Amino acid sequence: MKTFSVKQYQKNDFENWNAFIGQAKNATFLFHRDFMEYHNDRFEDYSLIVLDGEKWVAVLPANVVGNSVFSHQGLTYGGLVYTEKLKLASVIEIFKSVLLFLNENKIVKLHLKLIPSIYNQKPAEELNYALFLTEAQLIRRDTLAVIDFSQQNSWSKLRKRSIQKGISNDFSIKEVNDFEKFWDEILIPNLEQKHQAKPVHSLEEITKLKVLFPKNIRQFNVYEGGTIIAGTTIFETSTVAHCQYISGREDKNELGGLDVLFQHLISDIFKHKRFFDFGISNENQGRKLNNGLSYWKESFGASTIVQDFYEVETVNYKLLGNVLK
Repeated sequence: MKTFSVKQYQKNDFENWNAFIGQAKNATFLFHRDFMEYHNDRFEDYSLIVLDGEKWVAVLPANVVGNSVFSHQGLTYGGLVYTEKLKLASVIEIFKSVLLFLNENKIVKLHLKLIPSIYNQKPAEELNYALFLTEAQLIRRDTLAVIDFSQQNSWSKLRKRSIQKGISNDFSIKEVNDFEKFWDEILIPNLEQKHQAKPVHSLEEITKLKVLFPKNIRQFNVYEGGTIIAGTTIFETSTVAHCQYISGREDKNELGGLDVLFQHLISDIFKHKRFFDFGISNENQGRKLNNGLSYWKESFGASTIVQDFYEVETVNYKLLGNVLK
């Protein structure tokens, strides 16, 4: 079998990293260095590059905390990223090389939050098998509510009535290039009131990311007259329209504002996509389900896929020694 080498990402790898991400079968714009580094003051980067001689064959977006490495904690998903030309046996050998490299560098555990399958351009679950072989522990599982546009999806009667209510209230829907009103008047107050939390991205950060990725990050707002009452922030990849944030004024949600917005997004704006991802409805590291939120998403015809989180001891590279016959 081939011998792969592993090295840590350095600043002079910036262009090559982004070029590799651009042709990988399981990458999205979140793995672009410009996206990863908008919050580099919060994370100590420990991204890895896997080489076959001088040729890049895989990367691992990652950060380090103590003696543990995480598939980057500032990203929604992660794991090994690789090209479509790699065969299963090669991915197993690559993962072995990564674990060995980490073990030799005094890293005890590798934590991985896998890329949900809908984000892959082609099937790419080779790493899932390698994790099984290395006795990785499943430590968390989130549920994503997803619409598959290749299938017929029925909407509930309740949702249809609410959409009609929104239409009758003559709300207007606009795509905008700024996030200030949604952040300051809707999102931040709602998160504070309901969850005593803040958005993952500050207003400054999401504005910067919009400049860097104008085609991938989009904001849609709902207005009553000239007043914003609801909105959603969409992260768009080649296969998926993902709702990064969804929020509306509590006193206006009963009037159908959010429902008419999502009817517009699903039926018109993103109907050409393979999938529409409402995101998770989980709390407490996946062990609680917000049933009301989950039901609302499912009432648009969404169904469940899961995102898995694993931890694996790096010493378990030894378990991959006799796998291939």
